[in-house]
Amino acid sequence: MRDFSKAKRIVVKIGTNILTKNGGVDAAYVRRIARQINSLLKTGRQVVIISSGAIGMGRGQLSGYQGIRPSGTREGQSGLVGRVKDIKMRQACAAIGQPLLMAEYRKSFARYGVTVAQVLLTAEVLNNRRTYLNLRNSIETLLKLSVVPILNENDSVSTDEIGSAFGDNDRLSALVASKIDADLLIMLSDIDALYDKNPRKFADARPIHAVFEITADIIRSAGDRGSKHGTGGMKTKIEAAKIASNAGYRIVLADGRLKNVIGRIIAGEEIGTVFMPKRKLSNRSRWILNSNPAGTIFIDEGAMRAVKNHKSLLPSGVISIKGTFEAGAVVMLNDNAKAVTSLSSSQLKVLAGKHSREIKKLLGPTHRDVVAIPEDIVIIDY
Repeated sequence: MRDFSKAKRIVVKIGTNILTKNGGVDAAYVRRIARQINSLLKTGRQVVIISSGAIGMGRGQLSGYQGIRPSGTREGQSGLVGRVKDIKMRQACAAIGQPLLMAEYRKSFARYGVTVAQVLLTAEVLNNRRTYLNLRNSIETLLKLSVVPILNENDSVSTDEIGSAFGDNDRLSALVASKIDADLLIMLSDIDALYDKNPRKFADARPIHAVFEITADIIRSAGDRGSKHGTGGMKTKIEAAKIASNAGYRIVLADGRLKNVIGRIIAGEEIGTVFMPKRKLSNRSRWILNSNPAGTIFIDEGAMRAVKNHKSLLPSGVISIKGTFEAGAVVMLNDNAKAVTSLSSSQLKVLAGKHSREIKKLLGPTHRDVVAIPEDIVIIDY
């Protein structure tokens, strides 16, 4: 369960609350992280970092501007990023803070002769199959060159409200780990473990050292969102664990301030909570499962049974369509599955409930006679 001796590719997610200090980056902490990751690199492992903190650092630089609370507020208290509510201001803070954050990483890793690379993501990059493959190839090349990629959401240009494109960096780290076939995701946070109830409210709360399935009880124990600095909390880490459960890799959630925490996790110490995987899907299936759906195809019970038995989805099983999408888009099948559709929403509205042989007659001889093939359908198993 905690034998990570064969974990070659590791993603390390570093939360805002442990990376920043008094409105700026905690340079001493970054140096400690660099030292620990360098130790992993020396053993032949590959490491990708998902780093929060850019907005907080930018906010620190703008202290005193209208709408910005003065720096010096401790993590977990009101202030810092939580006080910057205007989206444009948050984007500005991200643009200011990102190069400052990367400068600290570069300086810290340079002490060990390690090169780092910055990769900024938007949701569109991961949802589009072509750009996703380009990203994957880029990261693969960096890792082969023994470079440490440092990833974050491109908050300054994201078309979504900050924190909504991926949800948070917890979900982003799980998506990245899934898409690059990581063996382990280490989430370093001020949350030291998953508890059976909220430890801030109940003195008898006990840590859960291992989670084998995301049950309703586990979700209830997650409580509310985290502090105002980051967008995460225990619930977002549960969402990350759901992604990992389908990708076949483990997550360890631990207190990022523990001495040599990364090395101790790799050594198998019972630190924090380990989330175990449930199944391992193919890379394409994971891309389908984790892509934002462009719409929904509502199908009858017989059609749903067929796709669950690894059969194609036929137009005869389609009841109705929600949304507007093109052929090749990822869509929901009721609430139970996702699929890459062979037909557009307008075509499906014409063919809903009709027999497959009518497709070519209505749309022409070049069209498939199915809505989605088994290889393009993924059942949502949580």
